[in-house]
This record gives sequence, structure tokens and C-alpha cells, in this order.
Amino acid sequence: MKSDVNIIEEGKKVVRIEAKSVAELEKRIDANFVKAVDLILQCTGRVIVTGVGKSGIIARKIVATMNSTGTPAMFLHPSDAIHGDLGMVRKNDVVICISKSGNTDELSHLLPMFKRLGVPIVSIVGRLNSTLAQDSTVVLDASVEEEACPHDLAPTSSTTATLVMGDALAIALLNKRQFTKEDFALYHPAGMLGKRLLLKIDELMVTGDAIPRVGLQASVREAIMEITTKRLGCTLVLDNDGTLAGLVTDGDLRRLLQKTNDITNVGVIDAMTRKPKTVPRGSLAVVALQEMETYNITQIVVVDSTSRPVGVVHLHDLVKTGLGGDEAA
Repeated sequence: MKSDVNIIEEGKKVVRIEAKSVAELEKRIDANFVKAVDLILQCTGRVIVTGVGKSGIIARKIVATMNSTGTPAMFLHPSDAIHGDLGMVRKNDVVICISKSGNTDELSHLLPMFKRLGVPIVSIVGRLNSTLAQDSTVVLDASVEEEACPHDLAPTSSTTATLVMGDALAIALLNKRQFTKEDFALYHPAGMLGKRLLLKIDELMVTGDAIPRVGLQASVREAIMEITTKRLGCTLVLDNDGTLAGLVTDGDLRRLLQKTNDITNVGVIDAMTRKPKTVPRGSLAVVALQEMETYNITQIVVVDSTSRPVGVVHLHDLVKTGLGGDEAA
């Protein structure tokens, strides 16, 4: 039985071999890589990515990365293709074929069909003298000196190198398309980035009659009743013209009771926080959250262009969306 030291060394060796294989790719980002990017950019259809076995798994990952970064892509299984799925390929598409050997039978059967359809072929291969490489419009070299497998058989370094080449293509295309993080959020609306870039405060705020509010002449007792009824832990204090004069929170009431036990004749004007923190209608929810965290408050007032309040949002409602947690995919 191997010792823990040997196991650790074997693990490190795999990392070294695969890291070296990836590092070697940098030398191959050349004119052919530029041709591949330009070919895909000029494509008015989709990028069809195909491969068998482990190469097929890598193909699916490349498709997922391209789709999320602005390049429409679809995986095509070679076996399914020759049994009808070839119908998804159109002449305005670009095909990316992935194969370590470049002589995979299933892909070899597909190449004449792709040519008949007139679609350009970008190949990511491990052998430049292969059938696939020779029949391709553009060839990207993803060859490796050795697999991390001790028998040099199981695809390890080769699949890693192919994946990185696919990532390089996707990111080069992203940059050429000037694809922004806002664009990315549109494709990831349920992810944390999507929420941070798309979720507006208007979707979370309490509006209309549900907004707790009292007039400037109200008593503290009336403010307490409004806070208790509306259950947001605060009430707005409004001038006669409807503009925001202040805000009374649970914290304000506690501070008031530290000064006096008799609130019978105390007006809300003596308890409220003047010039409370506000955010404009249409603000991103994450902006409101940042304000609340900065000033250690649990409610924030949403105002319109005339500074009149149109809503209130509580910290709990923001936290429920996940904005207060760690970023997620």
C-alpha cells in the first residue's frame, strides 16, 4: 500500500503535467487562432461543437461557456448527427470539431456531410497530420507531450488543454463583441451577478397604502400605532405637501424612552430622524443594500424625482433575495 507521501506526490505530479500542457498552449495562440475567432464572429448562425467521449464532455462545456458569453452555440453528438440530428446544422453555422487523435470514426463520417452543407470547420486536435486537421478550414493545435495518466492512455492533459483552448476562444469572442458584465447578467438572471446588475429596488419596496406614514403634526403615540400596524419597524413623517420631513424607527422610539417615560404630549417631530437616507426610484437593489450597510440602518425610503416618497424597503427583503450572501453562480 502506498504511503500518504507517495499519494501526495502523485497528485502533485498530475498537476505539474497538466499545468505544463496548458502553458504550452500559449505558443499556439497564433494566426490560426485569429482566423478561428474571425470565422466565428462572421458567422450569422450558431457555433456547432461536436466530439465523442471525453472530447464530447469538453465540447459541452465549451458550448456552455460560449452561450453565457454572447456566442450562440449548440452541442451535436456525432452518433446522433448521422441518425437525423445533422438537420440542426445550417450553412450559416460554424462547426468546431474536437478530437485528440483527429481520426475518430464518428467525426470522419461527419466531415463529408459538413462539407456538403458548406459549413466551415474549426478543429481542435491533438495531431496536426490527422484526417480531421487536413479537412478543416482552421486548425487549432491542442496536442500534449503526455497524459497525466501513468499509462499515457486516459485523456487528462489533453482534455484540460482542449478546455483551455475553448475558453480562450470564448473570451476572445467576448472581448471582440464588447460583451459587458451587464450583458452577462442578462444571461444569468437567477445568479448573484444577475441580481446585482438587474434587480431594481422598485421590485422589493412596499408601496401605496402599505407605506407607514404620519403627518408632521402627529403624536408619538400615533406614530407607534402606525409602526405597529404596517410592521416595517418605521414610519415616514410627511409635510403637508407630501414631501419627506423625517423618519421614526423602532430605534428612535427606544432612544426617546431613555429620555422620558411620559410620551403623552410628545410630538413625532421630537422623535424623528431628520433627513433620513433615501434612494431614487429605479435604483439597483444592491445600491440600497450598500447604503443600509454603510449607515447601519434597516429601512430605506425610495423617492421619486421630486423627492416625494414612493416606497419603503426593509433590509430583510433585500437579504431574502440573496444579495447579502456570497456570490453564487
